[in-house]
Amino acid sequence: MIPFLDLKAQYLSIRPEIDATVARVISSGHFVLGPELTAFEERFANYCKTTHCRAVNTGTSALHLALLAAGVGAGDEVITVSMTFVATTAAILYSGAKPVFVDVDPVTWTMDPGLIEAAITPRTKAILPVHLHGLMADMNPIMEIARRRGLVVIEDAAQAHGAEYRGRRAGSIGDLGCFSFYPGKNLGAFGEGGAVVTDRPEFARRVSLLRDWGQEAKYDHVIPGYNYRMDEIQGAILNVKLDYIESWTEARRSLAERYDALLSDLPLARPRPPEHARHVYHVYAVRLEHRDEALALLRDAGIGVGIHYPVPVHLQRAYAELGYRAGDLPVTEMLAKEFLSLPIYPELPLERTDEVVAALRSAAAPSTNERSIRKAS
Repeated sequence: MIPFLDLKAQYLSIRPEIDATVARVISSGHFVLGPELTAFEERFANYCKTTHCRAVNTGTSALHLALLAAGVGAGDEVITVSMTFVATTAAILYSGAKPVFVDVDPVTWTMDPGLIEAAITPRTKAILPVHLHGLMADMNPIMEIARRRGLVVIEDAAQAHGAEYRGRRAGSIGDLGCFSFYPGKNLGAFGEGGAVVTDRPEFARRVSLLRDWGQEAKYDHVIPGYNYRMDEIQGAILNVKLDYIESWTEARRSLAERYDALLSDLPLARPRPPEHARHVYHVYAVRLEHRDEALALLRDAGIGVGIHYPVPVHLQRAYAELGYRAGDLPVTEMLAKEFLSLPIYPELPLERTDEVVAALRSAAAPSTNERSIRKAS
């Protein structure tokens, strides 16, 4: 058995530090918006190479508050992608705005900047690119369009802690960057968590107010707000984990490099990040034409595999009212049918990738039903 993810292994590797940290917070009696959280915010802002960080209770809340802080509201439109988790779309709808989807690039699988201009209308307020699987979107052309058209850019960096684009960290290029600390993320809490990073003090101040019921001081509510605060224990745990994120990231990258080498003779599509990108491999996905058959065979072989994401947001029943139909985003829809995510986490022994690839080869071998793997175009 090779699990898709092993959170227990990571905990055991740093158990003494985690246990001591949690005990310290409990003994302090300070559980919300205290010194542990402030320390994490300062360190994570520095890690992202930004000036400000405001921790919140989930990555979805981070997106919601970033949109509100940027002035996105009822009647506005936000250009984004459908190849993402539904939280990206949900946050836009929470703000009162309408998501407008553009397709993704067939090589990087992130927002295709060449499609943005045609999607802009007088109601467009923001662009929300998603850094998929740990690879950042092509930010330079996105920022050029945004600056020329007077639009806000909010990075969905939920899967991209420490990723880089031309030497700049995820979250530091747009006006705001949003992260999730869901347990399975590259930097994961022991529960829910999220953060907004920015270099703009007015945005940071507004997020601070919005996450804490709009309070400037206790019982002094200057704007309507939400209960979106991160608890002190999660902040303290994340602060411990920040000491390890770079070594964990390099372990992920080593595993990805090993997969690349082992899969090099198979005619399947593999992640090929541009030379200017630092991919942090939250997910290592390949594309297979007969994905569902391979998925079943790999699971039967005891290999933990997944799909990110089998049904794109624009085709989810929950968002049918947005009016999209099959065929509207052909690259996104093709990826959704072909993606297969392989095990990748820092504690996975490098040699076990051989077992994963051996099982994948068997699943991908031609058979009587002419199963094949299609080479990426």
